[in-house]
Amino acid sequence: MDFAALMSKEISKAKASATAQKPSPSPTPAPTTTTTPPTDAPTTTEPKKYTRRADLEAARLAAYNEEQARLAAERAARHAQKRKAEDEEAARRREREDKKRRLAEESRRRREEEEALRERERRRRLGLPELTPSGDETAAGAGPGDEELAAEEVKQRLRELGEPVTLFGEGEKARARRYWRVVRKDDSNTGGGAAAVQRQQWTDGPIPTTLELVPEVEMKIPATVPKEDDGKRFLFRQLASYFTMVLKEWEDALAKRDVSVKQSLQGRQAFNAMVQSRENMKPLFRKFEKGDLDAGVLEHVVEIVHKAQLRRYVDANDAYLRLSIGKAAWPIGVTMVGIHERSAREKLHQSDQQAHILSDESTRKYLQSIKRCLSFAQTRWPPDDQLQIMG
Repeated sequence: MDFAALMSKEISKAKASATAQKPSPSPTPAPTTTTTPPTDAPTTTEPKKYTRRADLEAARLAAYNEEQARLAAERAARHAQKRKAEDEEAARRREREDKKRRLAEESRRRREEEEALRERERRRRLGLPELTPSGDETAAGAGPGDEELAAEEVKQRLRELGEPVTLFGEGEKARARRYWRVVRKDDSNTGGGAAAVQRQQWTDGPIPTTLELVPEVEMKIPATVPKEDDGKRFLFRQLASYFTMVLKEWEDALAKRDVSVKQSLQGRQAFNAMVQSRENMKPLFRKFEKGDLDAGVLEHVVEIVHKAQLRRYVDANDAYLRLSIGKAAWPIGVTMVGIHERSAREKLHQSDQQAHILSDESTRKYLQSIKRCLSFAQTRWPPDDQLQIMG
């Protein structure tokens, strides 16, 4: 093969490859009218490349609300289940209490029947007559000739007599028998009857007492203590009536304050002082009832109340200081420096100058309560003379 043939072959190959790579011309399209596609025609939406922050926040808020609603529903279900369990437990507890009460009543009834049976056997063994149900001591709780009393009335009468209301393991019938034993014992000691005990009435005041209180027009306390017994008994009634009136006025004055004043620190302290004074004066009222108040204390108390009724509160305070502190010389410094006794040394040991506030704790408390009543009295009934106001 010569060179010319080889070149022509290569050129023909190159032309064939160029023809194959060149696109064929498309025929000319026919002219057509352009029409706008309808707006409601389905169009393909491409995926969004970006997301708005508002859409993310709305999705997060919707998920949060769904979670909170689910938690609230769970809490409500747990609360309902707990409430149901508590109701069931309360019902079971009431059932147990009722069962215990029924068993206790049955046991008590059975025990009383056994006691009654043993009592009948004992009386039959001793040859005693059988007791009727109306006169049976175990059934009525009282001795022959004693009236039947309700349980609450027996408790009230025992309180009035100063006896314990209930002893350990004591039932209603045993309590009634104990009450009638106490009444019969007092009857044998005093010569009176049960009616004398039952006539004791307690006053409806700040401090209940068996003393018959006198009206305000009869509360004028004398300057000195009467010598006769009847006068002393009336004096004790007057003193009890005066302190009862002061305590009532004190309590009413504290009750009329505003709510803000009552709830403040000073308001609560004032109320606590009144309550403490009322409690501490109970031993003094018991001494008034028994008439065994010490003569020295009684004289000073009469002087304090007498001057307080005259609205001479400074003089009443001086009487209180003489009663509480006394006039005894206080052993200050060296009292014995040699073999010779110093002058006025005997005054340190005079019994008549002893301070009554140092006697015992109960005396100190009711004397301090008298001073508090005196302080309130000068604000409730102020004096005409301004010099008679205590500092």
